[in-house]
Amino acid sequence: MIRMHAFACGWLGADLHLFLTGASGAIRVPVPAYLIEHPRGLVLFDSGLHVDARVDPHARLGFLAKLFQVEFAAGAAVGERLAALDIDPARVTHLVTSHLHFDHVGGHAQIPNARLVVQRREWEAGRTPELMQKNGYDPRDYDLGHPLALVDGELDLFGDGRIVCVPTYGHTPGHQSLRVRLDGGEIVLTADACYFRRTLEEMNLPPIVHDGEQMTESLRRLAALQTAGARLFFGHDPELWKTFPEPAVFG
Repeated sequence: MIRMHAFACGWLGADLHLFLTGASGAIRVPVPAYLIEHPRGLVLFDSGLHVDARVDPHARLGFLAKLFQVEFAAGAAVGERLAALDIDPARVTHLVTSHLHFDHVGGHAQIPNARLVVQRREWEAGRTPELMQKNGYDPRDYDLGHPLALVDGELDLFGDGRIVCVPTYGHTPGHQSLRVRLDGGEIVLTADACYFRRTLEEMNLPPIVHDGEQMTESLRRLAALQTAGARLFFGHDPELWKTFPEPAVFG
């Protein structure tokens, strides 16, 4: 048996048009991270914001702090979330990273002993100056000396079909989502391959993506998984977050 914990490692306020092309208004979105307890290890999918963003978001995020209003209360950092579950962050064995944006890798420094599982093309983009600039990467968040598992395409993490990395390129060069097969059914953690339910229903991409054609194809793949019976946990959907139990544990 495996189980999964979902928690918000902060919230971001922004204009909705940053997430949905042509949309208007403001939105407040969760910054999720997920811990999966597997018999062979503790797997963290993404790590939320860096603790420095709590104190001085402009110093930590640079120009991005002008686009996103950071809400990052005490107790919401990934290490604090794990401690509330009586889990030592040093025990996390695998740190599966959807992509290298600040709100997905900011807590990596708090997970010192995990193997970093990332698509090879994403990691290479995160070390290539022109792609770093284009995609807004900050190596202070992710290039920290973790042992690396560079993935090319799909990866069954433990070889039992329970936790599978799924390439969903387009939002960034090497974005990946995560399929988690619980006893109660399959969940797909889409991360930023699909921000909201509306993203999928309307096939409405954000105005700025690395590769729109690849992202559209990734959305089609996610839609096929949903049609096959998987439940999608959209990357930053506040409406989805309202449906989660408290505490949010899935098994």
